[in-house]
Amino acid sequence: MMQFFRLRFSLLSGLLLLLTAPSLLAANQVFTPAAPSIAASSYLLMDFNSGRVLVEKDADKHSAPASLTKIMTVYVVFRELKAGHLSLDEKVTISQKAWETSGSKMFVEVNKQVTIQDLLQGVIIQSGNDASVALAEHVAGSEETFADMMNEQAARLGMTNSHFENSMGLPTANHFSTARDLATLAQALIKEFPDYYRWDSQKEFTYNNITQQNRNQLLWRDPSVDGVKTGFTDEAGYCMVASAKREDMRLISVVLGTASPNARANESQSLLNFGFRFFETHRLYEANTPLAEARVRKGVTSKLPVSVAEDLYVTAPRKHFTELKAETQIDKAVFAPINKGDTVGSLTVSLGGETILSKPLVAMDSVAEGGIFRRLYDAALSLLEK
Repeated sequence: MMQFFRLRFSLLSGLLLLLTAPSLLAANQVFTPAAPSIAASSYLLMDFNSGRVLVEKDADKHSAPASLTKIMTVYVVFRELKAGHLSLDEKVTISQKAWETSGSKMFVEVNKQVTIQDLLQGVIIQSGNDASVALAEHVAGSEETFADMMNEQAARLGMTNSHFENSMGLPTANHFSTARDLATLAQALIKEFPDYYRWDSQKEFTYNNITQQNRNQLLWRDPSVDGVKTGFTDEAGYCMVASAKREDMRLISVVLGTASPNARANESQSLLNFGFRFFETHRLYEANTPLAEARVRKGVTSKLPVSVAEDLYVTAPRKHFTELKAETQIDKAVFAPINKGDTVGSLTVSLGGETILSKPLVAMDSVAEGGIFRRLYDAALSLLEK
């Protein structure tokens, strides 16, 4: 009789396992929705805080950036302002070259003096080519030298597929960028200069009794959109870098080579809506908060707290964030002397067996070299562990 009940219990348990297995598998399966179809020659959608790319197509293809070039122009000027080399109320004398530059204009006049702030708003809101050249000449002496400054910043930011030859984006043979590089640039602009970035959401600007509207149509359509820039030339098509923030999540979209002003706005909106609908971003770890301990050899202390250098944000499909797995790996041999900020390991975050990101773990303190006996002891210990 006892064997009968055991057999019956075993059969029921097996049946229950079979019935629940599909739901268990479904619960563990990561749902990744299909990205929208985007009518652009190249595009990219990136989370601002985590840097994770959610959608991309031909994101490293060289493209004419048109007036998206001006994002780098104002970035360079912002850096000069932050360094104290310029001031917003400083006046710029408009040259003949700036005045006669073709394309979109702020309508500055030759030999007139215009403040840096007005010129920046003329670039950001009105997309003035004349204002871009005036700023470039004032900052660097010539537009050619200013282009060198632009390329220097591009290299520093890791924009490995970009090269700039002018400040305003009129096409030349060796003037190009990519969707990925432009997203990187927009991320740096917003992160480093939040106070100046407010001009990107300004819908219109009046100079010389001429009022012009911002060409970013999404500023009127979507209250979460607060930047960044549009561009157009026959070679580039209609382009846009857009950024939007909803609650604590900010996204950056780039579309290059669309067919019309409406198309670039519509395709940018589609990317942004997709990202906000299907993904979520949260801060996983705060910078300078101990995450693990490293075993230090030959130092005045044998233990060293380690952390991430910056706040660590992770972007994951909605409803799957609690399934993230974070693993720390500390270097086996960490020898003093160690400087604060030195890399001593790595942190890997995965979801469903797929690595989402990997970041270095850094020393939270400096550790000086220990005395002779400590060094000898650790050296002997290292030999024994081999």
